[in-house]
Amino acid sequence: MGDTVADALAALLRRPARTALYRRLTAGLGEAVDEVTYPVLSGLARFGPRSAADLAAEIGLDRSGVSRRATRLEDAGLLRREADPRDQRATLLALTPAGREAVEVMRRRLAGGIEEALASWPPGEAEVFARGLARFAEQGPFTAP
Repeated sequence: MGDTVADALAALLRRPARTALYRRLTAGLGEAVDEVTYPVLSGLARFGPRSAADLAAEIGLDRSGVSRRATRLEDAGLLRREADPRDQRATLLALTPAGREAVEVMRRRLAGGIEEALASWPPGEAEVFARGLARFAEQGPFTAP
């Protein structure tokens, strides 16, 4: 069973699969919102304001990559840079109201796509899957120490 789960996760986590998903989620949301900037928007929505270095560590990019993407998003009015209240020399990246709205659209699209994919499953099976996946995410090998 472990091999089956590992193979399924590998398929989901492949860069082409993620890129295709991000393109669907970001379609029509503006020139700055695409498969490249999606991880920054999504990361800030999940983790709140972060420095570029801290966000990079959370989303698996390097600091300079996050900074370049943040500049595109800032120019589009989707994020802002603000002083870190704990260290006035440091800068945090934070979503603007327009950025939060874009993330909400993407989340609705993602949830709708998942629900559509599970709609043909036998009654109750999708709920069992959702509960099991949530439990696996909380207790499985991906949990932080």
